[in-house]
Amino acid sequence: MECYFCQRNIKDIDFKETQILKRFISLSGKIKPKKRTGVCSGHQKKLTRAIKRARYMAFLSPTSK
Repeated sequence: MECYFCQRNIKDIDFKETQILKRFISLSGKIKPKKRTGVCSGHQKKLTRAIKRARYMAFLSPTSK
């Protein structure tokens, strides 16, 4: 299984694209591990950074309610 972002040739993950980021967050609000999502390690680091930035800028809620 190939990485979601590698398949679509996405190099940078934008923190403003909340619909994409929500796919990688669990119901409890935690970031899903790369074993479960199938994302490569490079994109997992970028994904984590984008989710944390989106939470800080209030594009995503820190917890899922």
